[in-house]
Amino acid sequence: MSALADILVAGRARRSYSGAAWSVGTAAGALDRGWTGTRAWDGPPLQGDEQWDLASVTKPIVGLAVMALVERGALDLAGVVGSYLPEYRGGNKADLTLAQLLTHTSGLPGQVPLYREHPTRAALLEALRLLPPRTAPGTRVEYSSQGFILLGLIAESAAGAPLDELVDRLVCAPLGMKATGFVPDAALRARAVATEDCPWRGHVVTGEVHDENAVVLDGIAGHAGLFAPIADLERLGRSLAAGAREVLRPETFALMTAAHTDAHALRRGLAWQGQDPVGSPVGPSFGPTSFGHTGFTGTSIWIDPATGRYAVLLTNRVHPSRVGDGIVSVRRAFHTAADALR
Repeated sequence: MSALADILVAGRARRSYSGAAWSVGTAAGALDRGWTGTRAWDGPPLQGDEQWDLASVTKPIVGLAVMALVERGALDLAGVVGSYLPEYRGGNKADLTLAQLLTHTSGLPGQVPLYREHPTRAALLEALRLLPPRTAPGTRVEYSSQGFILLGLIAESAAGAPLDELVDRLVCAPLGMKATGFVPDAALRARAVATEDCPWRGHVVTGEVHDENAVVLDGIAGHAGLFAPIADLERLGRSLAAGAREVLRPETFALMTAAHTDAHALRRGLAWQGQDPVGSPVGPSFGPTSFGHTGFTGTSIWIDPATGRYAVLLTNRVHPSRVGDGIVSVRRAFHTAADALR
């Protein structure tokens, strides 16, 4: 087995997840790829075509669609929420800019379980509209899924199309990511990897988005909800390593992946997390200009422009419980070994 396979087999042996799939390579192709384990602890072995809940890896994919709309003139990074969503005019979010939402500097609080008291889409969206900011916009980085829910609504309003259609048309179709999307159909659900034995839902979640706020939003949201197989994330990684020219112009991609904040260990691009000297989820091995994103379910994609390399790791680390941090050391070891591949 390869060093990457050894790391991921060992992670499963420690019960950090029941299954994992990976791909590391360049724009020219994979240097190492594979899968190990089972769809659930009592499930069948992985075959390589499974659907993985990407969780917050949804954010940069939605971000690519947002930046494509910026290129087309439908959105403006300096544009404000109130100009795109009339119901927000006059409120405490009216003057937040798209750039602030994309860089998590809007002042909106982080992980807020709105679903607990607002169990319908209409009620949750109204709660989001009324959600008070925690800090003044532009003053600090605070990771906020609520900000990306808002971005999804803005993209829909500006383009006059549902978010799932926008992501498919602007990102997935150009990259050939044919099995990636929100709300998997019955055939795709049958190949889904299990996530949490969810107390709120009363069953093991399989083929339904893990994020509870996204559940209430019918599985389609700017912060979470995409499912994909390893082959599609591999396509995304190869494209990003080459500059995502199928989706964005070079200058737009450069703007998106540049560092827009310089807070220690909170460096952010537009929808991307940057590499930091301390606290990077992938460890120090990938270079200072590298960027990527992680997902709560145990997923990640990371790109190093200096070496032209991508690394995709998909796991179900929340199965059967979200308790535990074994993925932290696995992810760091995986990326260290990925960087050493020749």
